[in-house]
Amino acid sequence: MPLRVAVQMDPLERINIAGDSTFALMLSAQARGHKLYHYLAEDLTWQDGRLYAGAHEASVQAVAGDHYRIGDFAILDLGRDVDVVLMRQDPPFDLGYITATHLLDRIQGETLVVNDPAAVRDAPEKLWVLDFAQYMPPTMVTRSLGATRHFLAEHGDIVIKPLHGFAGGSVFRIGSDGRNLASLIELFNRTYREPHVVQKFLPEIAEGDKRIVLVDGEVAGAINRVPGEGEIRSNLAVGGKAAKTGLTAREEEICAVLAPELKRRGLLFVGLDVIGGKWLTEINVTSPTGIVAIDQFNGTDTPGLIWDAIERRTAGR
Repeated sequence: MPLRVAVQMDPLERINIAGDSTFALMLSAQARGHKLYHYLAEDLTWQDGRLYAGAHEASVQAVAGDHYRIGDFAILDLGRDVDVVLMRQDPPFDLGYITATHLLDRIQGETLVVNDPAAVRDAPEKLWVLDFAQYMPPTMVTRSLGATRHFLAEHGDIVIKPLHGFAGGSVFRIGSDGRNLASLIELFNRTYREPHVVQKFLPEIAEGDKRIVLVDGEVAGAINRVPGEGEIRSNLAVGGKAAKTGLTAREEEICAVLAPELKRRGLLFVGLDVIGGKWLTEINVTSPTGIVAIDQFNGTDTPGLIWDAIERRTAGR
């Protein structure tokens, strides 16, 4: 049965259709006959017990520079007028993002929200992963310069990054001499109110940072993101290159351990980041990416798997 799908995302004109996962999901939904609406998180309004969004009907096509059409404007009651909300706006995971999850919580009994907004709010990428510390590299979350100095002395080479950073932004490597450590912690403490992530530097990053995509708890595929020359960051958004890959036994174990919890929380589309075939660094639930590259390498249809899972969920409502 055709679904009415409201996509909460960033402006359509900004996306790069060659690799954008949300665009791929929209193309797949449209091919199945589902009706698409587009709106921004800032277009949400709650009034008298109902949640509304000022949205436009939308259609998409895989034509660079002419990839979308905006149709009629409508005020949608997200609990009554649509069957599915895709919460796909990019981070930052700030108060605006958190507020949107609280508002979308209020329609969960009526409309399927993917991913579950409460689960997204309670599982920030670099914090929820601490529940699975047995698979992580040595890690500390702190604002303390003294604690970071002790950590550096213990591990000799470290990486510092913002707790709620994204797309590889503001990731710094500090060597054993500690040069610029005090200045960096001072800058981070002035810029961010929350603590920061400090991790042992993994030389294996030179060989890539693997993104593993799980759909409803099942592995859909993976890509290896290899840093550019002179970089420690492998994110595609900062120049990393995607390469075909499979899973190690350790990575399969990580996925098997996480799968039941992902299903329990309603986290239908998730991306895990693993370095060196064994070190879990992030669990991406806000707006996971990578499915276009995975499908290009493997000849798979990950958007189709996601819509299969969504259709199963909505069939029971």
